[in-house]
Amino acid sequence: MIFEGGTAYFNDKNQAAGSALAEKIFAVPHVAQVTVSGPIVTVTQDGAGQWATLAKECGAAIRAAIQSGEPLVKPGFESTLPPEEVIREKVQRVLDFEVNPAVASHGGFIEIIDVSRDSVVLKMGGGCHGCASSTATLKEGVTKAIKEKVPEIVNVIDSTDHTTGENPYYQ
Repeated sequence: MIFEGGTAYFNDKNQAAGSALAEKIFAVPHVAQVTVSGPIVTVTQDGAGQWATLAKECGAAIRAAIQSGEPLVKPGFESTLPPEEVIREKVQRVLDFEVNPAVASHGGFIEIIDVSRDSVVLKMGGGCHGCASSTATLKEGVTKAIKEKVPEIVNVIDSTDHTTGENPYYQ
């Protein structure tokens, strides 16, 4: 476990001070944000770097931090996640402007059920409810879009019961 204190959200190098993991990752060019939640480390780039290079350098930084023996996240670190209302608004914008226009072409929609710290619970409706491709849509499209635009989100959870509805795929 990298961090057992919930979610550590680092907006910049200053917030990373004293946390070996975030300090070493921020030393990599083009890193904009670092989020650490349990065993998961999420790195957001500034848009100028190449992911292949960034991923290799961040992997080396993570290994170096673990091997250093220094505290990966500063003891007593207070999570700096924005309020859930702010995260909800950001996720809603992604749904409104990127996700729902795409799934609407198939008669579907996706809505927020809940936001709790670094997790968002979604429900799929319309053509997405019970669709055979709903899992792929959620993991490959929706989750990627949300995590790219809202790095505070670590978990995207589908609460849809795909066995119900007018035309369920999973019966």
